[in-house]
Amino acid sequence: MNACMIGWYHSKFGKLADETLETLMVKAAQEAIKDAGIEAKDIDDIYVGHFNSGFSRQDFASSLTLGAHPDLRFKRATRIENACATGSAAMHAAVNAIRGRNARVVLVVGVEKMTHLGAEEAGNNLLHASYVAEEADIKGGFAGVFGRIADLYFQKYGDRSDTLAKIAAKSHTNAMLNPRAQMQKELSYEFCRTPSEKNPLVAGPLRRTDCSLISDGVAAAVLVDGEIALGARKAVAIRSIAQVNDYMPMSKRDMTHLEGAEIAWKKALGDARLNIFDLDAVETHDCFTIAELMEYEAMGLTKPGEGFKAVEEGWVFKGGKLPVNLSGGLKAKGHPIGATGVSMHVLQAMQLANEAGDMQVKDAELAGLFNMGGAGVANYVSILQAVK
Repeated sequence: MNACMIGWYHSKFGKLADETLETLMVKAAQEAIKDAGIEAKDIDDIYVGHFNSGFSRQDFASSLTLGAHPDLRFKRATRIENACATGSAAMHAAVNAIRGRNARVVLVVGVEKMTHLGAEEAGNNLLHASYVAEEADIKGGFAGVFGRIADLYFQKYGDRSDTLAKIAAKSHTNAMLNPRAQMQKELSYEFCRTPSEKNPLVAGPLRRTDCSLISDGVAAAVLVDGEIALGARKAVAIRSIAQVNDYMPMSKRDMTHLEGAEIAWKKALGDARLNIFDLDAVETHDCFTIAELMEYEAMGLTKPGEGFKAVEEGWVFKGGKLPVNLSGGLKAKGHPIGATGVSMHVLQAMQLANEAGDMQVKDAELAGLFNMGGAGVANYVSILQAVK
């Protein structure tokens, strides 16, 4: 039984100083329920994606969603966490609840408040998603983790600083078309390529423009079974999902190859009986530009070490063979950890429901997304299909 998304909500990402974790969650739930055209009493399960890891004193957040409507009182509500893939973990839990016939209507809310903390404290919180026993002391925090990955990749395949700069510039150009993006500021390739006072080297070969943002934000979706979806105003089917977890220590893996991501893509595409070029758009986990480059290879766009070709030949740009991160991605849209995976699902549902505005791919019917927790540890892929 396919689960279908029939309603959604996506806040603007950025510094939302006037909002609390609770106000974000309540509004998102209310708006997603309204968009779905259902009653709160019809909801069977609520899944909340919230990483936290020290960003909020309110660690137990699942029942905050009940404040959206009195009829949500006494509903099942569960918090889900799997590092930066937390949002997709919540979405997949909803899909599995519907597939297993344990629920017919599920509300998913992904949320994070991060910008109230200083850069050092925020960075330390994010490092909790690394293998602390070996990686917590890497200089530069999580940027240092991916700086090390970039160094290894460059040593194996050559310096790809030009390609990373082009990916960063692409993300900012795309974000200009996304009213929900945190950083709606176009940055040129030349600015992204050249280390400077405004764009310093952060870790290894990574510049500030190669790094995603600290963000506040929320996204929500209502998922239902196929029978209910038939009577909905709009519906986007979750055609297939895959989750693949890899070893946590980087020391146990070849970090020039996102093997878990590759396996997840192969499984999701295989279950959907598709290949990567059947998709009309992809949202992928560009926590750092080196991650996006390596994910081109993991999803099967190119051979290992040849991800740069997808950029140089224009495949991943708007209007290309497979546009990637039309939203601006984590790089420019923002990366509120718990919200990110739900955001990816909502953005792709918007594409397939012809609601993406200036980001819209004409006649989009199939879309994919990849959401990653840690340095290639928790790997989630979803394939979505337009229904009506």
